[in-house]
Amino acid sequence: MALITVKPNEIDVAIAAAIARKARPVPEEVARAVTWGADEKLLLAMAAVGWLVTRREPESLRRAGNHLLLVTATASLLPHVLKLMFDQTRPDRLTVLGHLRGIPRSGKPNDAFPSGHALHMGALASAAGAWPQPSRATARGFAIALSLTRVFILAHWASDVVVGFLIGIALERLVRPWTGYPKTPPDAQFEGSPRRAQLPWN
Repeated sequence: MALITVKPNEIDVAIAAAIARKARPVPEEVARAVTWGADEKLLLAMAAVGWLVTRREPESLRRAGNHLLLVTATASLLPHVLKLMFDQTRPDRLTVLGHLRGIPRSGKPNDAFPSGHALHMGALASAAGAWPQPSRATARGFAIALSLTRVFILAHWASDVVVGFLIGIALERLVRPWTGYPKTPPDAQFEGSPRRAQLPWN
């Protein structure tokens, strides 16, 4: 039994009701498949591979690999800790009409708050702030779109996704002092000038 029970607000309920009324099997199946892109096991595997690949790369990329792995591991653990503290019924457990129209069932029934998928995507969107364009915009667009699929399949209330995304941003920023990401290597500085070298994240 969790310490705190979280209730959806009026906007959450209105959004979930509208989705349940307009849901269709094919779009719901597509969203259900897409949402696996933020599954913690997949992201941990990708982060581990990225870390291994960067071991023989320059210092800046090794630092990025360290950061990615630490953020992903922490973002995978944190939602489980939070869900021990908070109970909230998923919207997909409160609709009959939605299931008739293709809404799937997701995860444990009382683990709606916060969205772990959105937490991962918030961390990605925050880390992408150090990337060059157009990679930055692409990563952030992907993170937002994937987070919204959690609302679309009624795995979470809209506020669960917003809160999870914001926690992910905060987490990524808090980890930066431990990993030094992003940071311009000393040998990339222009001597006697405040101008920075054009590294990949500038």
